[in-house]
Amino acid sequence: MIAKQAVSGLNETLQSIVAAQKEHEDQEHYVSFVTFNSTRIHTVMNRQKVDVEKELKWDDFSPNSCTPLYDAMGQSICELRNNVGNDDVILVTIITDGMENASKEYDGMAIKRLVSDLKEKGWVFVYIGTNQDVDAVADSMGIRSRKSFVYSDTGAADMLCEERSRRMNFYGKLASHGKAMLCEDFDFFEDNNSEKQVDEQTKKVKEAEENNAGGKESTGFLGKIKKLISA
Repeated sequence: MIAKQAVSGLNETLQSIVAAQKEHEDQEHYVSFVTFNSTRIHTVMNRQKVDVEKELKWDDFSPNSCTPLYDAMGQSICELRNNVGNDDVILVTIITDGMENASKEYDGMAIKRLVSDLKEKGWVFVYIGTNQDVDAVADSMGIRSRKSFVYSDTGAADMLCEERSRRMNFYGKLASHGKAMLCEDFDFFEDNNSEKQVDEQTKKVKEAEENNAGGKESTGFLGKIKKLISA
């Protein structure tokens, strides 16, 4: 069981988002948190502002039964999609210790299409798993950013620590570069998202938007970020 590390680690993640809000005062951070098993898909937090005091407890998790991963993703992502704006930055992080085995509404192809459509709008998806071939699962859903971890207290703690570090780096680059950094090749976990690469992507987006002003099509993401939603 990695229960203790899961609860404490995710509470530390919430605190890191609070810290990011304080560091980047022009950003507005909101959090959604959804747990799931074959008994229910439960929304613990629904686009809550990070200044709302919330401490996750073991009762919020209930990790038992089977794993309706596709249904949990499909339902929660679609609900979120219907309640965010085009200028918002959406970071969706999926953490699971089991593979899909119980969904009834969504299948793998439906999830891959949904992820693909939203990535084109600048959404960022991160898949973290254990007890499975994480690369194969992430590839099947079209998710570039992925991380595997050892199923143990130490493995869970190390994974959540790295996730928080990458998250803070993510928020910092958003503050300086905006959504221009969210190019097709962006990887939440890779070190090669260098400042030079981000600067080059920002330049390309600026050029595209200047062309758009002249009547040419643009698919860039530049401009002030209004909200950041972590799910």
